[in-house]
Formats: sequence, C-alpha cells, structure tokens
Amino acid sequence: MSDKLYTIGKIVNTHGLLGELRIFPETDFADERFANGSQLVFVDPKTNVQIPVTVNSAREHKKMFIVKFKGFQHINEVEKYKGWLLKVEEKYMLELPEDEFYYHEIIGCRVVTDEGEELGTISEILSPGANDVWVVDRPSGKPVLLPYIDDVVLDVDIENKLIKVHVLEGLLD
Repeated sequence: MSDKLYTIGKIVNTHGLLGELRIFPETDFADERFANGSQLVFVDPKTNVQIPVTVNSAREHKKMFIVKFKGFQHINEVEKYKGWLLKVEEKYMLELPEDEFYYHEIIGCRVVTDEGEELGTISEILSPGANDVWVVDRPSGKPVLLPYIDDVVLDVDIENKLIKVHVLEGLLD
C-alpha cells in the first residue's frame, strides 16, 4: 500500500443487516470512487490502522452512499468501522483537466494579491453552492473567504504552492 492516502468519505453508520455501510462522501468523484471493484482503504482516525477493501456495490441515498464491501456479509462484521475514514491510494487518483485541482493541492497554498500583498494560507475549502469558497487564514485578523471564480482567482501555481488573487471590493471587510 502506498504511503499517500486521500480521504474520500467518512463511515457514519451501518445500513441494514447485510453488512452495508452509510458513507458521507468527501469527493467530487463519488460515482468513480464507489464503483464496483474500486480499491479503497478503511482508516481508523485514532490509531491509523489501515484495512484495504474492495467495493462490491454502492447506491446513492439521501446525499450519502450505501456501500457493500467484498468480504463483509453481516452488520456485526462492519459495525466496528463506524467513525472511520474511507481513503483512496494516490495511484488510483484521476488525472484532472487543466485548471481543476484536488483539495489537498490547494490547502496550504499561500495567497498573494495582484498588488503583491500577502493575504495568508488556505486552510479549508467550502462547497456551499454554485462555486467553492477558499478560506484564507490571515496572520492577523479574521479569515478571508475567497470565492473560486475567474474574477478573483487569477493564477494557481501548485508546484510553488502559490495562488494569485484579485481582491474584489468588500472581500476583506
């Protein structure tokens, strides 16, 4: 198993008696991640115990996914995994088109305005609706919420962990 694992969901509960789990997805590629045969990893957030698993079947249900993994036939076999994370190995990550990024590539990037002012570092990405919102932690003051739109985000340099933005009127208030 590779060292780099990326969270794609959280196991929130069991479903029924036949070993299915309710997964809260944390991925834009849920259909691919939960496809039959997908190789994933259960990770205990407390002990970092890792258990490789294979998706047997999945279906979307009320903004969650009900997933059955190969080798688990009964609720008693899966109940202990409630609260664990579901991750994917780096080798199974999809190649993204230009100007699209994984969250882990954006979080931690420094943010600089087009006028050269250092704003801070991206700490979180919110997905409230039409577009993502990047939360920039500032060294002093409250965080800045930057909408991920063309008028604001001018350049994203993943290699150098640097993002250039244009601050619209009212964004820093």
